[in-house]
Amino acid sequence: MLPAIEKIALIMAAKGGMVADLTPGDCLELFKTSREVFPGPGKSARHSPFFYQLLHSLGVFPADAPSSVRMFSTRFPGQLTIEQLVDRYDLACRPVRDLLVDYLRERQPAVDYNTLTGLATALALWFWKDLEKHHPGIESLRLAPDVAAAWKRRLQTRIVRSTNEHGQVVETTVERATSSDTLMTVRAFYLDLAQWALDEPTRWGPWAVPCPVRADDVQHRKMKSRQKARMDQRTRERLPVLPALLEAVDRNRKAAAARLTATEHVRPGELFTAGGQTLRRAILKRHSPHLWAEEPATGRRRNLAREESNSFWGWAAVEVLRMTGIRIEELSEISHHSLVQYRLPSTDELVPLLQIDPSKTDEERLLVVSPELADVLSAIICRIRTADGDVPLVIAYDHHEKVWNPPMPLLFQRKIGLEDRPIHIDGIRTLLQDALAATGFTDATGKPLHFAPHDFRRIFTTDAVMNGMPPHIAQLILGHRDINTTMDYKAVYPEEVINGHRAFIARRRDLRPSEEYRSPTEEEWAEFLGHFERRKVALGDCGRAYGTSCIHEHSCVRCPLLRTDPSQKPRLVDIRNNLLARISEAEREGWGGEAEGLKVSLSAANAKLAQLDNHIARRAATVELGMPTFPDIAGRHVTTELEAAARVRPRAHNVGEFGSRRSS
Repeated sequence: MLPAIEKIALIMAAKGGMVADLTPGDCLELFKTSREVFPGPGKSARHSPFFYQLLHSLGVFPADAPSSVRMFSTRFPGQLTIEQLVDRYDLACRPVRDLLVDYLRERQPAVDYNTLTGLATALALWFWKDLEKHHPGIESLRLAPDVAAAWKRRLQTRIVRSTNEHGQVVETTVERATSSDTLMTVRAFYLDLAQWALDEPTRWGPWAVPCPVRADDVQHRKMKSRQKARMDQRTRERLPVLPALLEAVDRNRKAAAARLTATEHVRPGELFTAGGQTLRRAILKRHSPHLWAEEPATGRRRNLAREESNSFWGWAAVEVLRMTGIRIEELSEISHHSLVQYRLPSTDELVPLLQIDPSKTDEERLLVVSPELADVLSAIICRIRTADGDVPLVIAYDHHEKVWNPPMPLLFQRKIGLEDRPIHIDGIRTLLQDALAATGFTDATGKPLHFAPHDFRRIFTTDAVMNGMPPHIAQLILGHRDINTTMDYKAVYPEEVINGHRAFIARRRDLRPSEEYRSPTEEEWAEFLGHFERRKVALGDCGRAYGTSCIHEHSCVRCPLLRTDPSQKPRLVDIRNNLLARISEAEREGWGGEAEGLKVSLSAANAKLAQLDNHIARRAATVELGMPTFPDIAGRHVTTELEAAARVRPRAHNVGEFGSRRSS
């Protein structure tokens, strides 16, 4: 607080006037001057923008003033023009430079800014700039065979310098991992020019020359095979560790929260034990908004507030990623508006949904929110919600498009000083790595186990398909345009098993009469919907799929498909007490077989009572999220899915494809 007041006083001394006369421009001028006079790390106290946050929170600036000085920082540049993207590399040949600008301008409407930047880098830097460096004066795209071969060799390999045990510098030639992408970009560039020359020969015809990159130069199949093998190995290593990882990050989160709470109840200099550690609350010379503690053995100071915040958000990121399979970009864009709900017309049941905004495929999708995911989202909303119950609006910077997004109630946000800031993608990656490092897990080589955010997406796909989810449903959930991409994500099972299963389904469809694929009648559809009403039983709801009969002869207490209604707990207690009485009678009368069967039912009843107790305890901690409703959005998507399902006639032997309404 004191350095911020000093900076405000410095502006007043230099500009004159009162505090109310200060403008955002004055603050930016001081911020820039401080950088020039005291160059150094960006996190230095003299470079802190806290004074700007303080003035903004006091209402000194106009209502339309930027809420964050970050919007003027050079760390967040805006979009460059196509000319600027190409001119970054100072190409000597002006005609080729103009050609690249025209080519990128033609491609610009069909790609996003991040892809456009990648194209400019590949064509201008890795292709033409490299040719100009090794062949000065080159001016034509028609490359001699030896020139093209030398360029491809330079692109495919790179020199790595290292020091051996004798202190000598050793150079090693290694394969460049991104060479195939650049080769495909250059090949597409030449082929596009040849195709466009047919439509506009005057403009593109002079540049239509043979392509130096042949089809066999790009080992696409080999590259995909190697990538598939690496990703499958990563998934096989990490899938068995996932339960232990979830337990560890949750335990660390609770321990960090316990240490923070314990620090608040002791005086400075006192020892306390919490979260499995003994610490001493630090004695500070000046006030700090954070709680600090010291390790008695080493004297190292720790910011317990920051530790608790990092452990919580690391846990939240792990849970959301592994339960939804979304991309990290989509995770950072989840907002309070992403929570929608849909009411089933037949049962009037509310289904919570998570709306994923368009990202990589520019298609939005809806995911069903499981009870476990709802608990995580509830914890996040309760943490970021203000005293009046609102989720703060924050302005996020899109690192791919290089633009500032409008204010949104993003869920992954936290307070930095007086400002609510979104947790950007790099911050989420750091939180994940810190959470994983705290677990102490190692791989087969003994090194710390590394989880990339995309690993959770592959684990989600593998686990879903292994547990019976049809691949085409997994494709919709993941937002893939091609089902082959979904199958590439799935590991463990070999490709021939998948192809064999598909062939079996195709043969089975060929053997069925064609009338099975007609649209169902009103009576057939009513009978299908009525099946779910007939699953209602005294203790709750039966979870068996459509077209299946009861395999337990309506002995609902023993059936694992019974979903017990919490309001029916007294009835279940009466059943258990009756079973105890009947067991006593059977043992007294010597009915051994009767007692053995009753004990099986008693064990099942006790298990269901335990499940109910856990469910009731979880519901007791339920927090009203204030979920916004968008009936038009939710109704449009879900109704379309129901209409699509109506085109398939339900049959008893179609259980594997149709499935249970609730389980789908």
